[in-house]
Amino acid sequence: MATAPAAEPKASPLPPPGPKGRFLLGSLLEVSRDWLAFYKGCADEYGDVVRIHLAHVPVYLVVHPRDIETVLVTNAGNFTKSEDYRALARVLGQGLLTSEGEFWKRQRSLIQPAFHRRSIQAYAAVMTQATGRMLDSWKEKDERNIHEDLMRVTLEIVAQCLFGAEVTDAAKRVGKSMEVVTGRFIVNASLALLFRFDIPVLFAHREWRAIRELNEIIGGIIQERRSSNQPREDLLDMLLRARDADGNPMSDAQLRDEVMTLFLAGHETTAIALSWACYLIAQNPQVEMKLAEELLSVLGGRVPTPEDLPRLRYTEMVIKEVMRLYPAVWGIGRRAVEDCELGGYRVPAGSNVFILQWRTQRDPRFFPDADRFDPERWRDDPVRSGKIPRFAYFPFGGGPRVCVGAAFAMMEATLLLAMIQQKYHLEIVTGHPIEIFASVTLRPKYGIRVIPRRRTVDTK
Repeated sequence: MATAPAAEPKASPLPPPGPKGRFLLGSLLEVSRDWLAFYKGCADEYGDVVRIHLAHVPVYLVVHPRDIETVLVTNAGNFTKSEDYRALARVLGQGLLTSEGEFWKRQRSLIQPAFHRRSIQAYAAVMTQATGRMLDSWKEKDERNIHEDLMRVTLEIVAQCLFGAEVTDAAKRVGKSMEVVTGRFIVNASLALLFRFDIPVLFAHREWRAIRELNEIIGGIIQERRSSNQPREDLLDMLLRARDADGNPMSDAQLRDEVMTLFLAGHETTAIALSWACYLIAQNPQVEMKLAEELLSVLGGRVPTPEDLPRLRYTEMVIKEVMRLYPAVWGIGRRAVEDCELGGYRVPAGSNVFILQWRTQRDPRFFPDADRFDPERWRDDPVRSGKIPRFAYFPFGGGPRVCVGAAFAMMEATLLLAMIQQKYHLEIVTGHPIEIFASVTLRPKYGIRVIPRRRTVDTK
């Protein structure tokens, strides 16, 4: 007589462990002081699923790659964006980063072709030319804030790739307005979690003024391009020509939202990754020596091209390790549509679920001596080889909503890092504070000040 299969273990009826918190406030004060340190401490103390209260709002922190894969891939249909994304939607509208459901699927299908490998390789010359101008402006032994330099050059690059060189001044205005709205992200994200309504204009006048200016700049560029009816070889032209399955183009509002999203994601994340890369390389002479040797061997002093990328193996390893330690996008938020199970615990419908690349990618179970900068970890890629779980490392997210511009970002980061490091050794200014600020991205709070010194071999 056949025996019945064993029943699936049921999720614990008890909530997962977590800090008790304060009366009424929960852990709100602790989170407001330092998001990263608080959440990392919770994971270290309580395990792979942690329940935290931010005032009246329960949040489930999910740490293990197995459960992250459940949220982002295997049960992705049960999760929407968490409430804090409303803070981004105020700026980005219904762009790829904030939209949901069928609308998101339509937009993704319209935008995806613009980021196919053949399409993005055409922008390599824009990247290297802008970087060359930046490097030519440097004077040896002059102190610089390399984070500011990289923010400027990546903004210039995304503006040229999107619109062409004629909108450089508009790009600078966009950059300044973006700085205003992203600087308030943590405050706005916290308020969006706690309250269902948006902040009245009276209490955020500077921010709303910046958003209005962004709408005017981007809307004006779109209207001008539509009226000109002249084909261009840039991303905006590709978006204007894109048609969905029914033959419909994007509306002006949809174009505006996607352009805003590309402006934010297309320059700040790369600038952040490169800033931390320059900092870590300067702190690790052996890594810098290996990198310089590879660049000299492969490039011999010339400007890199997309065809060089497969041979710049160590350069890629450096970038991957930088993104492990300092992922530009340091966390992902989701909201459960229906009850589900994560890590053996029941997560009720409506709960906000937080996933932190910052914590999982520093987990010693998957990365020995996890806080050490060691590009050699990627010599035999542990994710591709199956040595560690798939979602132990996910700087570009994962699942259906994996970053559409991941290949663009990797190419840009590799080309720019190669050009900087083949020409200059960057010496960190002594005494300048290096501190992480978790906003939309993982920024260096006070920038990274360096003194550039030319390599002994002139690679110009």
